[in-house]
Amino acid sequence: MGTEKKSIKLKIPLKRQPDDVTCGPTCLQSIYGFYHDGIALEHVIEEVSMLEEGGTFASKLGTHSLKRGYQAHIWSFNVHIFDPSWFDLSSDALIQKLKLQKLAKKNKKLRYASDGYLEFLHNGGQLHFEDLTSNLLVSLIQDGVPIIVGLSSTYLYRTEREDPKTNVSNDIVGRPAGHFVLVTGIDLDARTAQITDPYFPNNISQIQTYTVPIARLICAIMLGVMTYDANLLVIKQKESSTA
Repeated sequence: MGTEKKSIKLKIPLKRQPDDVTCGPTCLQSIYGFYHDGIALEHVIEEVSMLEEGGTFASKLGTHSLKRGYQAHIWSFNVHIFDPSWFDLSSDALIQKLKLQKLAKKNKKLRYASDGYLEFLHNGGQLHFEDLTSNLLVSLIQDGVPIIVGLSSTYLYRTEREDPKTNVSNDIVGRPAGHFVLVTGIDLDARTAQITDPYFPNNISQIQTYTVPIARLICAIMLGVMTYDANLLVIKQKESSTA
């Protein structure tokens, strides 16, 4: 564990998201392309389950990849959904807890998010609970695989909150907005993370790939809990078994 690289930068093609709500499928299609899986973006958008108000959950992206034969791992920091006393439970025990919580709580979005994680677990997805640190990010990305990250775009970009009915900036009636990006690099010496973003130009950068302080990225991820984000999704090809 002591041989972690201090600087990692990956190059990965990523299309511009076609509208305000398809950042997740756009990031997912980029990961498929990384593995030479030629599924078209429009097909990914059609197949990934979306929320009524637009957008989706990392669990839905992960489930889509599982059904295409990939491995999917989610690191969640969302205590809206996962009680800290559940962190060491097996997948089967987590399924039971999520079912009980869904019966006990009537919040529509929480129930839908719970359904997403139940489907993810039933399809073989793996959930992880660890402290979000720069070392965790390095340990995930040093295998050469980008990370799909669900975070608060409001905090990342330092922009006004958005009216949930129109997605238009409004600092008075607006609410924090969620977003998916790819983390494609880390520089521990400079304390920066490289982001490849399906939404550009944006308040940080005119181009798709840019760097931000690691501390800002971590804060943006943690504040993603307000929009049922706050997670890392790593998708890998299944290891081929040799007889």
